[in-house]
Amino acid sequence: MPSTRPAATVFILVTVLLDVLGLGLIIPVLPHLVAELTGEDTATAARAFGALTATYALLQFGLAPMLGALGDRFGRRPVLLASLAGMVVSYLVMAVAPSLGWLFVARAVSGIAGASFATANAYIADVTPREKRAQSFGLVGATFGAGFVFGPALGGVLGHLDTRAPFVAAAALAAANLLYGAFVLPESLPRARRRPIVWRRANPLGGVITLRRHAAVLGLAVAFVFASLAQRGMESVWVLYTHHRFGWGELDNGLALMLVGVGSVVVQGLLLRRIVPRFGERRTVVAGLAAVTVAMLLYGLAHDGWMMLAVIPLSSLGAMAFPALQGLVSGRVPADEQGEVQGVFTALMSLTAIVAPLGATALLA
Repeated sequence: MPSTRPAATVFILVTVLLDVLGLGLIIPVLPHLVAELTGEDTATAARAFGALTATYALLQFGLAPMLGALGDRFGRRPVLLASLAGMVVSYLVMAVAPSLGWLFVARAVSGIAGASFATANAYIADVTPREKRAQSFGLVGATFGAGFVFGPALGGVLGHLDTRAPFVAAAALAAANLLYGAFVLPESLPRARRRPIVWRRANPLGGVITLRRHAAVLGLAVAFVFASLAQRGMESVWVLYTHHRFGWGELDNGLALMLVGVGSVVVQGLLLRRIVPRFGERRTVVAGLAAVTVAMLLYGLAHDGWMMLAVIPLSSLGAMAFPALQGLVSGRVPADEQGEVQGVFTALMSLTAIVAPLGATALLA
């Protein structure tokens, strides 16, 4: 059983924070950059953006189990550092991309590098006792939320001035993250707990098949897939939809997404640690999914921009579902399989992120 290592947890949380800040910077502006490069209407931009998002997810889906397996074999640290280097390159390419094709190249590199989130989750599992993992995953979620508090707001401000500026800032943050990890981040997986790579399990579909050995995890995976489909679909059309329906620009969406980040921080950083011990992980998952179901229905019925903002607090309650679900999953697999299973779940999220954006953007178009 791992012992709690607060310093190591802080290291990985800072790494995740810098990574998400960079990601948050580009969210309010990437759809607008796609629209600029296509030079067409919202429908054409929506289809192009859906394909761009699916490309990112396809690469992430294909490589997440591999990176998880590499982390189980060689340690978490080298996998994280290599992924951070890829993010620096991808942001720089997006900052100077002269055509839509170059954006696809950059997002493909981002997809490969983004598969490292499975390694970050496995890192947390390495250094946290079983009974505290849901809370620790909640801190990771809260860190994501913190990144989305400041990232989209700053990206909206910079994008309002120059569409390319947020990508330069994101590259700088990714480079800082890489340096931080190289000099500060310790290894979390002792050599005694490492295991050889089983190639059959390191491919995305083969990894999913291994979930059959854990019946309870397989059931949770089904719930995870449906929830992720809904979430990824909404995210892929948010900026284009609010621009088309309410006339929101980069700054408006940046501030709205900042509110989403605030809600995530409050729910995952403050409420989750009180809710899970009192009601248990399973009930927390059910409550979170119920809240986000109602919120998405209300988003669809909104006929004015302020209504979208009013629904965000309810939608934020759904943020407690995923870390509680991750806690359930981590408690049902052996310690030496955490990287593999977390990689499979990241791959499942990426698989839904391939399907959902294509469907949602086609509907918007």
